[in-house]
Amino acid sequence: MRSTSTGQSRAASGGPEPVRSARSRPRSRPGEGALLREEILAAAEALLDESGDEASLTLRAVAARTGVSTPAVYRHFADKSALIAAVCMRVWEALGRDVREAIASDDDPFQGLRHGALAFMRFGLEHPVQYRLLMMGGPPRPGEPHPEREAATACLRYVAEAIEPCVAAGLLRGDPQQIALRALAAVHGCVALVIAHPYFPWPENPDEFLDQAARLTGLGSAALGWLMSEPRQEPPSTEAFASAFRTFTTELRGS
Repeated sequence: MRSTSTGQSRAASGGPEPVRSARSRPRSRPGEGALLREEILAAAEALLDESGDEASLTLRAVAARTGVSTPAVYRHFADKSALIAAVCMRVWEALGRDVREAIASDDDPFQGLRHGALAFMRFGLEHPVQYRLLMMGGPPRPGEPHPEREAATACLRYVAEAIEPCVAAGLLRGDPQQIALRALAAVHGCVALVIAHPYFPWPENPDEFLDQAARLTGLGSAALGWLMSEPRQEPPSTEAFASAFRTFTTELRGS
């Protein structure tokens, strides 16, 4: 803070008054570093959500939003890449909680898998910038953080955990991790397509569309597992598929 005598000296000499930020704050005291780091991350996350583009997220802008100096931000994050990685992972940590809560919301494991897939897709569309950076950003450059590896591995683990009870119940057949890879490819493809091509004629009710995609993933995984476990010499014809699916859906509707 500027002293009174200094201010009088500047005024007397006709020199300009120093400009102070409206958001300026005192230097963090010992032990407050973790709190400041969270404030920096919250400010960076807000800037990222507002702009929808990581190009506008600079350490200078984050410093101004937080009310600290740019060097203060550098004390917590080496560069912009490290800051973006931390922001993305901060949001991404909520994915596991959302998916697990969705899975646990239903006592039936197959319906729990459906709810988990739906929660995953909703999360991606609610955080499109972070999702794109972590799951659609391409290969990382040497020397930069690799948060996308942790995020993708976590996604695979969440899906596999939801699939294991379905395998134990005899509904899904095969290795849970391989089934999870196919399921993750399906739900990720849905999220990525909506983010990348918002101009497509998507239905007005996004929840209904996402639920249909989740059902398609689960039913397709179940049917494929049973077909692969007892392969035929020749694939079924279209007529055979149509007849089998009529019987299949009739039995399920009547159960």
